[in-house]
Amino acid sequence: MKIFNLFSIILTFCFLGNVVSSVDSLPYETIFNFGDSISDTGNAMAFHRDHPMPSDSPYGSTYFKHPAGRFLNGRLIIDFIAEAYGLPFLPAVKSLTKDQDIRKGVNFAVACSTALEELFFTNHGVMVPATNNSLSVQLGWFKELKSSLCKNIEECDVYFKKSLFLVGEIGGNDVIQYAFGQKTITEIREIVPIIVEAIANTTSALIEEGAIELVVPGNFPIGCNAAFLTMVDSKKKEDFDEFGCLVAYNNLVEYFNEQLKNAIKTLQQKNSQAKIIYFDYYNDAKRLYQAPQQYGFTSDKNEILKACCGLDGPYNVNFNVPCGGPGTKVCSDTSKLINWDGAHLTEAAYRMIAKGLVEGPFANPSLQTPPFKIA
Repeated sequence: MKIFNLFSIILTFCFLGNVVSSVDSLPYETIFNFGDSISDTGNAMAFHRDHPMPSDSPYGSTYFKHPAGRFLNGRLIIDFIAEAYGLPFLPAVKSLTKDQDIRKGVNFAVACSTALEELFFTNHGVMVPATNNSLSVQLGWFKELKSSLCKNIEECDVYFKKSLFLVGEIGGNDVIQYAFGQKTITEIREIVPIIVEAIANTTSALIEEGAIELVVPGNFPIGCNAAFLTMVDSKKKEDFDEFGCLVAYNNLVEYFNEQLKNAIKTLQQKNSQAKIIYFDYYNDAKRLYQAPQQYGFTSDKNEILKACCGLDGPYNVNFNVPCGGPGTKVCSDTSKLINWDGAHLTEAAYRMIAKGLVEGPFANPSLQTPPFKIA
């Protein structure tokens, strides 16, 4: 399979450097992350070792100067969070070497992953995800690895008290599977409580395993996403808000996030020993579209919703020829656009979102004070 065909699958069906601290005691000594391509640092690529990205791929080009297992031009939100807390970038669990030190964290996220298992989509007549590494599968990997991290309950209790667990963002691909399956907004809303329950169950299971501080992010304003805008391809002015985003899909995400926050509240009431933090990805990202120039992005309303890397169309997205494919081009300044390849955002956008989470006000309750600023 040619590499651009692989990314066509990922884009179409998914929606698609380490810091060494001199601080004696860090707020978090370990980070564990679960999710999809928003935070995958190499697991999807590990599953496709026979088809690696070409060395001149635009992916990773801004920061790493080569493909680095991430679905954008540079660093992810999780990378910026790790840097802020003086921790190394999280190694992908499927790329670990025999004697690799994993005491400072591991990443279980895989691009294309869903909160729900593959069987759910099969039973509902919806095309199955491009990967079956759902949230429950990722939880299983963590349980398998746990004995390598700590040897008994007492040791694990001490270790996890200084650990941060991120459960998501996840669930966006579940929505995408339904959207690409020609399901209506009403039909998609019906599965939201099921998706939220899966996220809540995994969060609860991690608490049972000893997690004390956890983050559960909401979802992004997908109505502003270049891939969704291309897929819907609406010509009706009333479908859009004043910023050019699809109202119905953003309303759907608002509903999703409210359901998720309610689930978090219930979990918190049942687990007083834990601290469960909600990451407001929706408003953190939406502000960038509402006032792009304020955050260093272009003020051109015709450009701000476009993908930086792509080919053709009003949003520079072509599902048949995704970023890195023949004829595609990268925008002249990657720091000026929010969207990278249609499905994912640029490093510049993720940097601003990470600042809003780590430094406030988009984490509720707040994370512990980081020893480093996000530059």
